[in-house]
Amino acid sequence: MELSTDKKQRTIEPGHPLPLGAYITGRGAQFSIFSRNATAVCLLLFDKANDTNPSETYQLDPKQNKTGDIWHIHIHGLKTGQFYLFQIDGPFEPAAGHRFDPAALIIDPYAKAIAQERPWVEWRRELTPKCVVVNDYFDWQGDKPLNYPLRDCIIYEAHVGGLTRHRSASSAAPGSYKAVIEKIPYFKELGITSIEFLPVHEFNPREFSRYNPVNGALLTNYWGYSTVGFFAPACGYSSSGCEGDQVHEFKEMVRELHKAGIEVVLDIVFNHTAEGNNEGPTFSFRGLDNSIYYILTPDRKGYMNYSGCGNTMNCNHPIVRSLILDCLHYWVMEMHVDGFRFDLGSILGRDGSGKLLENPPIIERIAEDPVLRDTKIIAEAWDAAGTYQVGSFPGGRWAEWNDRFRDDVRRFWLDEPGMIAALAMRFSGSSDLYRKTGRKPFHSINFITSHDGFTLNDLVSYNTKHNEMNGEENRDGNNANLSFNHGIEGPSDDPKIESDRNRTAKNFLATLLLATGTPMLLGGDEFRRTQQGNNNAYCQDNEISWFDWELLQRHGDVFRFCKELIKFRRRHPAFKRFDFFSGKDISSNGLMDISWYNERCKAVNWNRKENRLAILIDGSKAETQADKDDNDFYLMFNATGEDTHFTLAPPPSCKIWRRKIDTAEDVDILEMGTSLLLSDQGSYMVKARSVVVLVSDPTE
Repeated sequence: MELSTDKKQRTIEPGHPLPLGAYITGRGAQFSIFSRNATAVCLLLFDKANDTNPSETYQLDPKQNKTGDIWHIHIHGLKTGQFYLFQIDGPFEPAAGHRFDPAALIIDPYAKAIAQERPWVEWRRELTPKCVVVNDYFDWQGDKPLNYPLRDCIIYEAHVGGLTRHRSASSAAPGSYKAVIEKIPYFKELGITSIEFLPVHEFNPREFSRYNPVNGALLTNYWGYSTVGFFAPACGYSSSGCEGDQVHEFKEMVRELHKAGIEVVLDIVFNHTAEGNNEGPTFSFRGLDNSIYYILTPDRKGYMNYSGCGNTMNCNHPIVRSLILDCLHYWVMEMHVDGFRFDLGSILGRDGSGKLLENPPIIERIAEDPVLRDTKIIAEAWDAAGTYQVGSFPGGRWAEWNDRFRDDVRRFWLDEPGMIAALAMRFSGSSDLYRKTGRKPFHSINFITSHDGFTLNDLVSYNTKHNEMNGEENRDGNNANLSFNHGIEGPSDDPKIESDRNRTAKNFLATLLLATGTPMLLGGDEFRRTQQGNNNAYCQDNEISWFDWELLQRHGDVFRFCKELIKFRRRHPAFKRFDFFSGKDISSNGLMDISWYNERCKAVNWNRKENRLAILIDGSKAETQADKDDNDFYLMFNATGEDTHFTLAPPPSCKIWRRKIDTAEDVDILEMGTSLLLSDQGSYMVKARSVVVLVSDPTE
C-alpha cells in the first residue's frame, strides 16, 4: 500500500471502536471502520473535494488502532468539513470470497455526507467522491417525527428532484431539498399527510453508459435505486453545496414539512449496492469485506443476483444487520424521518446462502426495535428472483405495498369479466391477505400507480408501453399494464376521448381513496402527469419524468376532484377502519357494517360476469373502533359500457340519501359540507364506467 509522506504534525490517539463512522469530538475527529479480513487499513485526508492526492495519510497500527474487527483512530485538530477516504489491503482470493484491492479508494459505509462534486462518468480511482466529516447539530426548533397512525395517512410518492426541475415549477432552486419546501402550500391544499420520497441516499447518477437513441443524450440513473452511501443524503439534491451542506438542507426540508403537518417516508434500498457484479467497481463493501456483506455464489467467486442489479446484500449476517439498524436509527433520530419503504423487501428475509428464512432476524428486529416502534415500516414484499410475499411478509407489524389491489382494480375498470368479487375484496381491506397474519386493513398500502409503471394519465391514454428512449429497444418495463387508451394511443384533442379518460381517472382515484386500507397516490396523478407512455422511466432525468405544473391548470377538474376526495376520506372514519368489516349487525339500526348488492339491490352472485356492484357501509361505531359514529354510505360501481338503473337500499331510519360523488356528472364531487338531495330515493341512473357515492343525511 503506497503512502504519501507529507503528513502534517498532529496529535494522534488510538480512538474508540464505536460508534462506527466519523464524528467530531471536542479535540478533533474520530474515525472507525469495520473489516474482519483486512490486513492493513490506511486513512486518507484531503484538503479539497476534488483533490486526487491526499494531503495526509495515516497507517493504522493493528496493535494500537484495532479492537476486534474494528479499526479506529482519533486525530487532533480536524474540523467539520474534513474530506476523507480509506485504503484497505487484504487477500484477493475470489474462491474464498475475498476481493481486497489496496489501490482502491474506499468510501466509509457510515459516512454522513459524500462530496460528489463532479460526474462519475466512469469508475476511476481519481474520481472517487470524498466522505465528509459532519457535525450533527441542527436547530430542530422542537421538531420530532410526526408518526401518524397509518389508517389516517394518505401517502404521496414523489421524486425530490422531479418535483421542481421542470421550468414550470418556477423554483428558485430547481430539483433540491429546498425546492420541496416551496411546494408545501400545494401539498397542504391537496391534503396529503405523508410524502414517500424515492431514494435520497447518495448514489451515482452517471453509472450508465447508454445513450438515448432519439436525441443522443447520456442516460442517467434518475430514480436512485443504486446506493453508494446509506447514511448520506444525496448531494445532487442540495442547492447549498456538497461539502456537508446537503445534510443541513435535508434536515431543514424535514423540519418545514413537519411544521406543515406532513410526514417524510424514505424509500430505502438495502437489497443491493452500486458495486454491482464481478465486473463492477470496488469502492465500499467489496473492498471492506466482500465475503460478509454480499450473498455469494456457492463457489464464492460471484454474486447471487436476487435484486436484478448484479449483487445482493447479505442482510441477515450480524454485521449487516447492525449496519441496517444503525442506518435506520440515524435517519429517525438525527434526520427525524417518519418511516421507510423497503425496496425489494423480501431480500431482507434471505440467509447467507440465499434461502428464505421462516423468521428472518433483521425483519423481526426492525419490527421490534424500540427506537423504531412508532416508525412506519413498509415492505415491497417481493424480489427480482420470483419471491412473492404479499400478505405473508414476516415480522408482525409490517405494512406492504399491495399490488393485488393495483391489478384487481385495474382489471375491474378495464371491464374484464367477473371482477366484482376481486373488487369487493380489495375495496374492503384485502382481508384474504392480511387477516390471517393478525394484521389490520391499514397494513395494506393500496395503490393504482407508482413510480414503477404507467402514471395514471398514461394508464388511461396508452394500450402499450413506449420505452424506446431508454435505449433498450423497448424491451424493458412491464408488458402487462392493464391499461386502455380510450380510442387513440397517446395525446388526443378529441373532447370525447379526453372526457372518457378524465372519467376513468376519477374512477380510479375514487376507488383508491375510498377503499379500506392506506392509500398511496403517485405524485402528479392528481393533475394527469404524463411520461409519454414510458412505464420504466428510471433513466430519464428530463421532462419525461419531471412534474409539468402547467398540467395543473389544464386538468384542474381532476385536481379539484382528487382534492375534495381526500377531504372526504379524511373527514369520514368509515373509510379509515381500524378493523376488517365483520359482515354482521354491529349497531342498533339493524344494518350490517357492510352489505353487498347487485344493481337491483339483491344479493350478489359473485360469479356473475357483469362488473356492477353496490356497497352499503354502516358508519356506526364498530366494537373495535374508537371513532365516533359516521354517516352511512351507498357506493355504486359500474364498469360496463351501459348506463344502468341501480335500485337503492333503504337508508337508515329517518334518514335520506344525498349524492356526494358521481364521476359521470360535470359536478363530479360536491364540496365539503354540501351534497345533493335525491328526488328519487328508490333508484339512481349510474352512467357507464362511473362511480356514484351517496351519503345518508350528511352532517358534514
